[in-house]
Amino acid sequence: MQRLTPLHTTVAKAEDAAQTGDVPRVVYRDALGMLLRGDCARLIEFPERTEFDLVVTSPPYSLGVDYGRAGYADDQPYHHYLEWVRSWATTLLQASAPGGRACINIPLDSNKGGKRAIYADYLRIFQDVGWTYQTSIVWNEQNISRRTAWGSWLSPSAPFVTAPVEMIAVFHKGDFRRPANGARKGDIERDEFLAWTLGMWTFAGANPRRAGHPAPFPEELPRRLIKLYSYPDDVILDPFAGSGTTLVAARKLGRRSVGIEISPEFCELTVRNLQTVELAAAS
Repeated sequence: MQRLTPLHTTVAKAEDAAQTGDVPRVVYRDALGMLLRGDCARLIEFPERTEFDLVVTSPPYSLGVDYGRAGYADDQPYHHYLEWVRSWATTLLQASAPGGRACINIPLDSNKGGKRAIYADYLRIFQDVGWTYQTSIVWNEQNISRRTAWGSWLSPSAPFVTAPVEMIAVFHKGDFRRPANGARKGDIERDEFLAWTLGMWTFAGANPRRAGHPAPFPEELPRRLIKLYSYPDDVILDPFAGSGTTLVAARKLGRRSVGIEISPEFCELTVRNLQTVELAAAS
């Protein structure tokens, strides 16, 4: 597929574009999409309304990750965290097009601060606010570095079982089926379709130091989800853009994309990563 080249580029200073909790504002824009800084739970207040065909994201997990100057506290009480999830899950539903899909990368569970059924809570909340559950993909990233909480060591008193996998919960708005409508067709290859429609994906995670972000995911994750669940003319949204991995994958696949990020530091990192893609495409 021929990569699209931006017709124009607008970059604003991320630190001046918005404050945490504010309506998202544009900090980067070109022909393939936008990066916004602000609160994704207030996306529907953004004046340039766009309906999104696919959401691909990995939100904070409430595991105490240090996001630096991001302005987000990842150590809030768990019930407050779930209320926050409900707020942006509702906004994503309102901002999605009919038939829109949402692919949410989350842990299966966590032992931090007592057993937390993160995946199960997400399934409940997303369905409560109006999303329809479609399926789940198990991402076997084989990360055994999380074995830091044993519970009762060498005792059946209260052992903790740690699963070295993460989940990708897939939801949709309205009817799941999205017909091709004439000449429109997907760009997924036969071998990819056969492999990816099996619900166990195995590939390594991303290196935080290399990515410049404390909780990155590898480009392979959004690449598969975008090809499997969207058409080439669709609009992709990542409401927790982080280092911009979803936006980078979308651009390489010829999709338009919008990212939202509250951290000025990570906004600047995303812009650099997007510009690197464009320079590579133009060379």
